[in-house]
Amino acid sequence: MPAGVINTGTHPKLLWPGIYATWGQVYDEYQPQYLPCYEVLDSDKAYEQGVQVTDFGLMPVKGQGAPIQMDSEIQGIITTYQHIAYALGYAVTHEELKDMLYKEVSERRAKALAFSGNQTIDTVAAFLYNNAFTSTYFTTGDGVALLSASHVNATGGTYSNVLSPAADLAEASLEDLTIQIMGTQTDRGNLIAIQAESLHVPRQEWFNATRILKSVLQSNSSSNNINVLKATGAFPKGVHINQFFTAPHAWFIRTNCPHGMTFFWRERPSFDQDNDFATKNALAAMYMRFSVGCTDPRGLFGSNGP
Repeated sequence: MPAGVINTGTHPKLLWPGIYATWGQVYDEYQPQYLPCYEVLDSDKAYEQGVQVTDFGLMPVKGQGAPIQMDSEIQGIITTYQHIAYALGYAVTHEELKDMLYKEVSERRAKALAFSGNQTIDTVAAFLYNNAFTSTYFTTGDGVALLSASHVNATGGTYSNVLSPAADLAEASLEDLTIQIMGTQTDRGNLIAIQAESLHVPRQEWFNATRILKSVLQSNSSSNNINVLKATGAFPKGVHINQFFTAPHAWFIRTNCPHGMTFFWRERPSFDQDNDFATKNALAAMYMRFSVGCTDPRGLFGSNGP
Protein backbone atom coordinates (compact mmCIF):
# COMPACT_ATOMS: atom_id res chain seq x y z
CA MET A 1 0.00 0.00 0.00
CA PRO A 2 1.49 3.44 -0.93
CA ALA A 3 2.54 5.61 2.01
CA GLY A 4 -0.15 8.01 3.14
CA VAL A 5 -3.10 6.10 1.68
CA ILE A 6 -6.03 5.82 4.08
CA ASN A 7 -7.33 2.26 4.06
CA THR A 8 -9.40 -0.13 6.17
CA GLY A 9 -6.37 -0.76 8.38
CA THR A 10 -5.80 2.92 9.14
CA HIS A 11 -8.50 3.02 11.82
CA PRO A 12 -10.04 -0.46 12.07
CA LYS A 13 -12.30 0.57 14.96
CA LEU A 14 -14.36 2.61 12.50
CA LEU A 15 -15.42 -0.58 10.71
CA TRP A 16 -17.45 -1.64 13.74
CA PRO A 17 -20.51 -0.18 15.45
CA GLY A 18 -20.57 1.07 19.02
CA ILE A 19 -18.41 4.23 18.79
CA TYR A 20 -20.23 7.24 20.20
CA ALA A 21 -17.82 9.85 18.83
CA THR A 22 -14.70 10.35 16.75
CA TRP A 23 -12.47 13.28 17.60
CA GLY A 24 -9.17 14.97 16.75
CA GLN A 25 -9.76 15.75 13.07
CA VAL A 26 -11.15 19.25 13.27
CA TYR A 27 -11.19 21.90 15.99
CA ASP A 28 -12.37 25.48 16.16
CA GLU A 29 -9.70 27.72 14.70
CA TYR A 30 -8.71 31.33 15.05
CA GLN A 31 -9.64 33.93 12.48
CA PRO A 32 -6.74 34.45 10.01
CA GLN A 33 -3.95 35.89 12.11
CA TYR A 34 -1.82 37.14 9.23
CA LEU A 35 -4.28 39.74 7.92
CA PRO A 36 -3.54 42.54 10.47
CA CYS A 37 0.20 41.87 10.15
CA TYR A 38 0.57 42.50 6.41
CA GLU A 39 -0.61 44.50 3.47
CA VAL A 40 -2.15 41.70 1.40
CA LEU A 41 -1.82 41.98 -2.39
CA ASP A 42 -2.40 39.74 -5.40
CA SER A 43 0.34 38.88 -7.89
CA ASP A 44 0.17 37.67 -11.50
CA LYS A 45 3.92 37.11 -11.93
CA ALA A 46 6.47 34.46 -10.98
CA TYR A 47 7.96 36.94 -8.51
CA GLU A 48 7.52 40.54 -7.43
CA GLN A 49 10.16 43.21 -6.77
CA GLY A 50 10.20 46.50 -4.93
CA VAL A 51 12.87 48.99 -6.03
CA GLN A 52 13.86 51.94 -3.87
CA VAL A 53 14.32 55.33 -5.54
CA THR A 54 15.68 58.03 -3.22
CA ASP A 55 14.16 61.46 -2.76
CA PHE A 56 15.83 64.86 -3.15
CA GLY A 57 17.75 66.70 -0.48
CA LEU A 58 16.98 70.13 1.00
CA MET A 59 17.15 73.13 -1.30
CA PRO A 60 20.28 75.26 -0.94
CA VAL A 61 20.25 79.02 -1.02
CA LYS A 62 20.38 80.34 -4.60
CA GLY A 63 22.56 83.36 -5.08
CA GLN A 64 21.40 86.22 -7.25
CA GLY A 65 22.26 85.43 -10.86
CA ALA A 66 23.71 82.04 -9.89
CA PRO A 67 22.54 78.83 -11.61
CA ILE A 68 20.14 76.48 -9.85
CA GLN A 69 21.93 73.53 -8.25
CA MET A 70 20.84 70.17 -9.64
CA ASP A 71 20.17 67.07 -7.55
CA SER A 72 19.74 63.46 -8.64
CA GLU A 73 18.08 60.22 -7.63
CA ILE A 74 19.71 56.94 -6.61
CA GLN A 75 18.41 53.44 -7.10
CA GLY A 76 18.62 51.84 -3.71
CA ILE A 77 17.48 48.58 -2.14
CA ILE A 78 15.78 45.93 -4.28
CA THR A 79 13.42 43.54 -2.50
CA THR A 80 12.34 40.33 -4.22
CA TYR A 81 9.24 38.32 -3.34
CA GLN A 82 9.66 34.77 -4.62
CA HIS A 83 6.37 32.94 -4.44
CA ILE A 84 6.51 29.49 -2.83
CA ALA A 85 4.03 26.68 -3.43
CA TYR A 86 2.49 24.72 -0.53
CA ALA A 87 0.34 21.65 -1.02
CA LEU A 88 -0.99 18.62 0.83
CA GLY A 89 -3.41 15.87 -0.05
CA TYR A 90 -4.79 12.51 0.94
CA ALA A 91 -5.84 9.30 -0.79
CA VAL A 92 -8.57 6.95 0.40
CA THR A 93 -9.11 3.42 -0.86
CA HIS A 94 -12.43 2.43 -2.37
CA GLU A 95 -12.83 -0.25 0.27
CA GLU A 96 -12.32 2.16 3.16
CA LEU A 97 -14.99 4.49 1.82
CA LYS A 98 -17.44 1.64 1.43
CA ASP A 99 -16.78 -0.20 4.68
CA MET A 100 -16.20 2.66 7.13
CA LEU A 101 -19.41 3.08 9.16
CA TYR A 102 -18.87 6.64 10.37
CA LYS A 103 -19.33 8.86 7.33
CA GLU A 104 -18.75 12.04 9.29
CA VAL A 105 -15.06 11.07 9.44
CA SER A 106 -14.72 11.12 5.67
CA GLU A 107 -16.84 14.26 5.43
CA ARG A 108 -14.54 16.07 7.86
CA ARG A 109 -11.38 15.27 5.89
CA ALA A 110 -11.80 18.26 3.59
CA LYS A 111 -12.24 20.51 6.63
CA ALA A 112 -9.15 18.99 8.20
CA LEU A 113 -7.18 19.73 5.03
CA ALA A 114 -8.43 23.34 5.03
CA PHE A 115 -7.42 23.57 8.70
CA SER A 116 -3.90 22.42 7.71
CA GLY A 117 -3.78 25.07 5.00
CA ASN A 118 -4.84 27.87 7.32
CA GLN A 119 -2.30 26.79 9.92
CA THR A 120 0.40 26.81 7.23
CA ILE A 121 -0.45 30.34 6.08
CA ASP A 122 -0.36 31.79 9.59
CA THR A 123 2.80 29.87 10.53
CA VAL A 124 4.70 31.13 7.48
CA ALA A 125 3.38 34.68 7.92
CA ALA A 126 4.41 34.74 11.60
CA PHE A 127 7.89 33.41 10.74
CA LEU A 128 9.16 36.89 9.82
CA TYR A 129 7.95 38.32 13.12
CA ASN A 130 9.32 35.38 15.10
CA ASN A 131 12.74 35.91 13.52
CA ALA A 132 12.60 39.71 13.28
CA PHE A 133 15.58 40.36 15.54
CA THR A 134 18.03 37.98 13.88
CA SER A 135 19.44 37.74 10.37
CA THR A 136 19.79 33.95 10.54
CA TYR A 137 16.67 33.11 8.52
CA PHE A 138 15.47 36.36 6.98
CA THR A 139 16.99 39.70 6.03
CA THR A 140 15.53 42.78 4.41
CA GLY A 141 16.88 44.10 1.11
CA ASP A 142 19.77 45.86 2.86
CA GLY A 143 21.04 42.57 4.29
CA VAL A 144 20.23 43.06 7.99
CA ALA A 145 17.55 41.72 10.31
CA LEU A 146 13.99 42.90 9.87
CA LEU A 147 14.23 44.86 13.13
CA SER A 148 17.71 46.33 13.42
CA ALA A 149 19.60 49.43 14.52
CA SER A 150 21.78 49.11 11.42
CA HIS A 151 19.47 49.43 8.42
CA VAL A 152 21.45 50.88 5.53
CA ASN A 153 20.60 54.11 3.71
CA ALA A 154 21.25 54.06 -0.03
CA THR A 155 22.88 57.48 0.33
CA GLY A 156 25.08 56.39 3.25
CA GLY A 157 24.62 56.00 6.96
CA THR A 158 22.16 53.86 8.88
CA TYR A 159 18.83 54.09 10.65
CA SER A 160 17.01 52.04 13.28
CA ASN A 161 13.54 50.51 13.55
CA VAL A 162 14.15 48.81 16.89
CA LEU A 163 13.92 50.13 20.44
CA SER A 164 17.38 50.38 21.98
CA PRO A 165 17.95 49.22 24.60
CA ALA A 166 15.27 46.56 24.30
CA ALA A 167 12.45 46.86 26.81
CA ASP A 168 9.39 44.92 27.91
CA LEU A 169 5.98 46.11 26.79
CA ALA A 170 4.96 49.00 29.04
CA GLU A 171 3.45 52.45 28.73
CA ALA A 172 6.89 54.09 28.83
CA SER A 173 8.46 51.81 26.22
CA LEU A 174 5.45 52.25 23.93
CA GLU A 175 5.81 56.01 24.23
CA ASP A 176 9.56 55.82 23.56
CA LEU A 177 9.16 53.77 20.40
CA THR A 178 6.24 55.91 19.21
CA ILE A 179 8.42 59.02 19.61
CA GLN A 180 11.15 57.26 17.64
CA ILE A 181 8.66 56.46 14.87
CA MET A 182 7.55 60.09 14.65
CA GLY A 183 11.16 61.10 13.97
CA THR A 184 11.55 58.77 10.98
CA GLN A 185 13.54 60.20 8.07
CA THR A 186 14.10 59.32 4.42
CA ASP A 187 17.47 58.19 3.12
CA ARG A 188 18.20 61.86 2.37
CA GLY A 189 17.34 62.96 5.89
CA ASN A 190 13.90 64.45 5.19
CA LEU A 191 11.31 64.06 7.93
CA ILE A 192 8.26 62.04 6.90
CA ALA A 193 4.83 61.63 8.48
CA ILE A 194 5.29 58.05 9.65
CA GLN A 195 2.94 57.25 12.50
CA ALA A 196 2.15 54.19 14.59
CA GLU A 197 -1.01 52.40 13.47
CA SER A 198 -1.34 49.10 15.32
CA LEU A 199 0.29 47.11 18.11
CA HIS A 200 0.94 43.37 17.63
CA VAL A 201 1.65 41.08 20.55
CA PRO A 202 1.85 37.38 21.45
CA ARG A 203 -0.72 35.79 23.72
CA GLN A 204 1.55 36.33 26.75
CA GLU A 205 1.26 40.12 26.35
CA TRP A 206 -2.39 40.34 25.30
CA PHE A 207 -3.85 41.37 28.66
CA ASN A 208 -0.93 43.67 29.41
CA ALA A 209 -1.31 45.43 26.05
CA THR A 210 -5.06 45.79 26.50
CA ARG A 211 -4.64 47.34 29.95
CA ILE A 212 -2.04 49.80 28.66
CA LEU A 213 -4.00 50.99 25.64
CA LYS A 214 -7.56 50.94 26.94
CA SER A 215 -7.28 52.26 30.48
CA VAL A 216 -8.74 55.75 30.85
CA LEU A 217 -6.02 56.66 33.34
CA GLN A 218 -2.43 55.47 33.45
CA SER A 219 -2.33 51.75 34.14
CA ASN A 220 -0.43 50.39 37.15
CA SER A 221 -0.19 53.87 38.60
CA SER A 222 -1.81 55.66 41.55
CA SER A 223 -1.57 59.02 39.78
CA ASN A 224 -4.58 60.68 38.25
CA ASN A 225 -2.89 61.29 34.91
CA ILE A 226 -4.78 60.44 31.75
CA ASN A 227 -3.66 57.55 29.56
CA VAL A 228 -2.03 59.62 26.82
CA LEU A 229 -1.80 56.69 24.40
CA LYS A 230 -5.56 56.21 24.58
CA ALA A 231 -6.43 59.92 24.70
CA THR A 232 -4.42 60.74 21.59
CA GLY A 233 -5.50 57.66 19.63
CA ALA A 234 -1.85 56.71 19.21
CA PHE A 235 -2.80 53.32 17.75
CA PRO A 236 -5.85 53.95 15.54
CA LYS A 237 -5.99 50.35 14.32
CA GLY A 238 -5.81 48.94 17.83
CA VAL A 239 -3.98 46.03 19.40
CA HIS A 240 -3.84 42.61 17.77
CA ILE A 241 -2.96 39.28 19.31
CA ASN A 242 -1.21 36.70 17.16
CA GLN A 243 -1.36 33.13 18.45
CA PHE A 244 1.50 32.13 16.15
CA PHE A 245 4.06 34.50 17.66
CA THR A 246 6.60 32.40 19.58
CA ALA A 247 8.73 35.03 21.38
CA PRO A 248 6.74 35.59 24.60
CA HIS A 249 7.82 39.19 25.21
CA ALA A 250 8.47 40.56 21.72
CA TRP A 251 6.09 43.28 20.54
CA PHE A 252 5.69 45.09 17.26
CA ILE A 253 4.26 48.34 15.91
CA ARG A 254 3.08 48.55 12.32
CA THR A 255 3.19 52.05 10.85
CA ASN A 256 1.47 53.78 7.96
CA CYS A 257 4.66 53.58 5.88
CA PRO A 258 3.71 52.34 2.40
CA HIS A 259 5.20 49.08 1.15
CA GLY A 260 6.17 47.78 4.58
CA MET A 261 5.16 44.26 5.63
CA THR A 262 3.74 42.71 2.45
CA PHE A 263 1.98 39.43 1.67
CA PHE A 264 1.53 38.41 -1.99
CA TRP A 265 -1.03 35.84 -3.07
CA ARG A 266 0.09 34.26 -6.35
CA GLU A 267 -2.52 31.48 -6.17
CA ARG A 268 -5.11 31.45 -3.43
CA PRO A 269 -5.96 28.09 -1.82
CA SER A 270 -7.74 25.64 -4.10
CA PHE A 271 -9.19 22.21 -3.28
CA ASP A 272 -9.31 19.53 -5.98
CA GLN A 273 -10.72 15.99 -6.02
CA ASP A 274 -10.19 13.13 -8.42
CA ASN A 275 -10.27 9.33 -8.66
CA ASP A 276 -7.44 7.05 -9.68
CA PHE A 277 -8.74 4.66 -12.36
CA ALA A 278 -6.20 1.91 -11.71
CA THR A 279 -6.69 1.67 -7.93
CA LYS A 280 -10.14 3.28 -7.53
CA ASN A 281 -8.59 5.39 -4.77
CA ALA A 282 -10.32 8.71 -4.05
CA LEU A 283 -7.83 11.60 -4.14
CA ALA A 284 -8.05 15.09 -2.68
CA ALA A 285 -5.49 17.89 -2.45
CA MET A 286 -5.12 21.53 -1.47
CA TYR A 287 -2.66 23.85 -3.24
CA MET A 288 -1.61 27.47 -2.75
CA ARG A 289 1.29 29.77 -3.62
CA PHE A 290 2.29 32.97 -1.83
CA SER A 291 5.20 35.00 -0.50
CA VAL A 292 5.83 37.27 2.49
CA GLY A 293 8.42 39.96 3.11
CA CYS A 294 9.16 43.57 3.93
CA THR A 295 9.99 46.17 1.29
CA ASP A 296 10.53 49.28 3.43
CA PRO A 297 11.62 48.43 7.00
CA ARG A 298 10.09 51.70 8.19
CA GLY A 299 6.81 49.83 8.05
CA LEU A 300 7.59 47.88 11.24
CA PHE A 301 9.16 48.81 14.57
CA GLY A 302 9.54 46.68 17.67
CA SER A 303 11.33 45.44 20.74
CA ASN A 304 12.22 42.04 22.11
CA GLY A 305 11.73 42.40 25.84
CA PRO A 306 14.38 40.82 28.06
